[in-house]
Amino acid sequence: MLERLAWLIPLLPLLGAAWIAVGYLFGWNRGERGERETARVALGAAGLSWLGVVALGAQALIAGAPGQVAVGRWLTSGALRLELSFALDGLGLSWSFLVASIAFLTLRFSVNYLHREAGFQRFFLVLSLFTAAMQLIALGGGALVVFIGWELAGVSSYLLIAYAFDRPVATGNATRAFVTNRIGDAGFVLGLYLGLRWLGGLEWPVMAAGAAALDRLSADLVAFAFLVAALAKSAQVPFAPWIGRALEGPTPSSAIFYGSLMVHAGVFLLLRLEPLLVQAPPVLAIIAALGLFTALYGWLGGLAQTDVKSALGFSTTAQVGLMFLWCGVGWFQLAAWHLALHAAWRAYQFLHAPALMHLVSRPARGVPRWLARSRGLHTAALARFWLDPLADWLLVRPTQALARDLRLFDEQVVTRAFGLPAQASAISSLAAWEGQDGDGVRMAEDELVRGRGILGRTLEWAASLLHWFEEQLVLKGGGEGLLGAIEHLGVLLNRVERLLGQPRYLVLLIMLTFVVIL
Repeated sequence: MLERLAWLIPLLPLLGAAWIAVGYLFGWNRGERGERETARVALGAAGLSWLGVVALGAQALIAGAPGQVAVGRWLTSGALRLELSFALDGLGLSWSFLVASIAFLTLRFSVNYLHREAGFQRFFLVLSLFTAAMQLIALGGGALVVFIGWELAGVSSYLLIAYAFDRPVATGNATRAFVTNRIGDAGFVLGLYLGLRWLGGLEWPVMAAGAAALDRLSADLVAFAFLVAALAKSAQVPFAPWIGRALEGPTPSSAIFYGSLMVHAGVFLLLRLEPLLVQAPPVLAIIAALGLFTALYGWLGGLAQTDVKSALGFSTTAQVGLMFLWCGVGWFQLAAWHLALHAAWRAYQFLHAPALMHLVSRPARGVPRWLARSRGLHTAALARFWLDPLADWLLVRPTQALARDLRLFDEQVVTRAFGLPAQASAISSLAAWEGQDGDGVRMAEDELVRGRGILGRTLEWAASLLHWFEEQLVLKGGGEGLLGAIEHLGVLLNRVERLLGQPRYLVLLIMLTFVVIL
C-alpha cells in the first residue's frame, strides 16, 4: 500500500518550495521575520519526505522491495506510451534515503549559516526544489522521470551558483556551468529518442530487456548518448572544469550539490544503465579511461590548491572519477558502495569546512616536494590542465566567429537586398534617432522608410498600401471610439508589462513553468 504513495516523496519538497515562493510574492515571509516560517516549511517538507523514504525502506526490509510501481501515464500517441513510474528497488530506495538524509541535514545547517542573508528565502526555495529533483532521479522508474529531475537539478544548480547575482564572477560561473550541463542534456535527449526507437520504451525493465536484443552498434550509440549526460553532470573529463566554477555558491549548496549529491547523479545513471552498458564493451572502455584520467586530474589539481573548498572540490572530482573507473571495468556494485560512502563523508567535510577554518591557525598545507620540483606538472595542475582555454578555443571562439560572420552577412547581403540602410539593423541606432530633433529626426525617418532596390521599393509600396487601408478603412471606419479603445488597451498593456517586470512576478512565472512541466 505504501508504494502507491511514493510520489509524495518528491512532491513534498516541491510543495515546500512553492509555499515559500508564494509567501515571498505576497510578502508574509520576507526579511528576518520570515526566516523562521521559511525554515520550518522547508524542514517540515524535507522531514516528511524522509519519513516516507524510511517507511518504504522498512516495508522493503520486511516484505521485500516493491520494484517497479506505475503511478500514471504521461503521454499516449499511437503506439507510443510514456509512463510515470517509480523504481522502488534496493538501489533506488538506498539512494533516496541518502538524498533525504543529506538534504534534511543541509537545510538544518543552513538555518544558522544563512541567518540574516538577503537571499535567505530564495536559498531555501531552491534547495527544496533541488531535493525534489534528486528524489525524482533516485526513484524514477525510467529515463523520462529521471530526465525531469535531471533538468530541475540543473536549474537549481544555476540559481545557487549565481546566488550572489550582483557579482559578475558568480553569474559568469553559473552561466558557464549551465551551458556545460546543457551539452550533457543534449546527450540525454538523444538517449531518450534512441531508447524509444530501439529499446521499445524508457522504463528501466523495458530498456534492460531491449538492450539484450540490440546489435553491437546500436547498443554502443544508445550507451554513449547517456554517457555524455553522465560525464557532464558528474564533472568528468573533458567537462571537469565547471565544478571548480560551481563552488562560487554558498557552502551548504556546495556540500549538497558538488560534494555529495548532484555530482554523483552521473554515476547513479550508469548504475541504472548497467544492463545496457554490459552490451557495449567499447563504451565501458571509454568510461574506464575517462574515469582514470579524471581521477588523476582531480588528484593533481587538488595537490596544487591552497584553500579548503577548492581542495575538497578536486578531491570529489577524483573520487567520482574512480567510481566511473569501477563502472568501466564492470564493478558496478563497488561503484554503488563507493558512491554512498563518499556522498555521506563529503557532505560532512563540506559542512564542517567553515568551522575548521576558524579552528585551524597554522598555514595551509604546502605543495608536495616532488610536485614542486616538476615545474611543468605543477604549472599544469595550477592551470587545471588548460581545459577551460581548450574549451574556449574549440567551442566559444568558433561560436563567436560564426556570430560575427552571420552579422556581417545580415548587414552586407540581407539588409542591402531589402533596400534598408545599414544602420537600420542596429538597435543602438534607434536610440540615436530618438535623441535627434527637428530636421535630423525627419531626415532619419525619411531615410528609414525610403526603399532601395527592387525588393525595397516593393516593400515600400506594400507598406504604404497597408497604411492607407488601416487609416482610411479600419480606424476611421470604426469611428473615434475604436481609436480610443486602442489607446486605452495600449495603456493597459504597458501597465501589465511593468508589473511582469517586477521580480516577484518573474519568480511566479518560473514556478508556473515548473508546474506546467510537471
